[in-house]
Amino acid sequence: MTKAASAAEVAAPAAAPLLSVEGLDKVYATGQRALIGVHVVIDRPQVVAIIGSSGAGKSTFLRCINRLVEPTAGRILLNGQDLVTLDRRGLRAARRRIGMIFQEFNLVERLTVMQNVLSGRLGYVGLFASLRYRFPPEDIRAAFELLDRVGLDGYHNQRADALSGGQRQRVGIARALMQRPDLLLVDEPTASLDPKTSRQIMRLIRELATERATPALINLHDVALAKAFSDRIIGFKAGAVVFDGTPAELTDDVLTLIYGAEDWNLPSGETDPDGDAGAEPGTAAITRPANSIATKGDRPDLAAQP
Repeated sequence: MTKAASAAEVAAPAAAPLLSVEGLDKVYATGQRALIGVHVVIDRPQVVAIIGSSGAGKSTFLRCINRLVEPTAGRILLNGQDLVTLDRRGLRAARRRIGMIFQEFNLVERLTVMQNVLSGRLGYVGLFASLRYRFPPEDIRAAFELLDRVGLDGYHNQRADALSGGQRQRVGIARALMQRPDLLLVDEPTASLDPKTSRQIMRLIRELATERATPALINLHDVALAKAFSDRIIGFKAGAVVFDGTPAELTDDVLTLIYGAEDWNLPSGETDPDGDAGAEPGTAAITRPANSIATKGDRPDLAAQP
């Protein structure tokens, strides 16, 4: 290797981060400041939990990334492309690369599971084909493989409105992954689910994100789930990032900074000496023993629907 070649390699610019959010602000028409100077960089595939009190700006942050909510100021760079500056056509193209999983599932109830999953490819087929739900054979094969992977093998012809909450969320996960996204946004995926199903869904999202080397940003209210299933935790308070670190660094002092004063070690349902209730559900669960977390082999109840 020549000295000139070595110098060129040294001078080569570093690759752009997968996601870089720079100085993100959001001010609503009412004057409410939902986000204040948010800076977040995702430079490798990882599962990132977004936590904070209700109204702290978590959902607004996620929805600004794919511009379901329009930012007031700042830049959002996905693989170096600023999403904030895109016109309508460019934004449609960019959204193909961003999968989103919603709290309320956002399935078309009258369509089958397979049709809902294949809707993740609607941005890649022509208008006529999309209206008739006609997809290439490779897309259909990929949909069957995903349904098997999320634990819904044999459910392809079930209508969405015949599924349980956990099964609907699994369809939503498969639909998002059908986009083959560069980034996965997940907005409170366990809010409507029971504790066991919540852990199963979080484990599934983590496993799939890891398998596909896809970074995932997950808005969560349950601190225990955030600590158990994420690589990194970002804490929001009043629209600003006040913590960005590993689950091990999320100490009681940090939780107090994010949520306010509370006895984080008091088991749920007990009272402190002053007669106040214990920590809110989810936050008190930090002290649960490790064996309370479902094992990797757990599967959802997929009993046939009536």
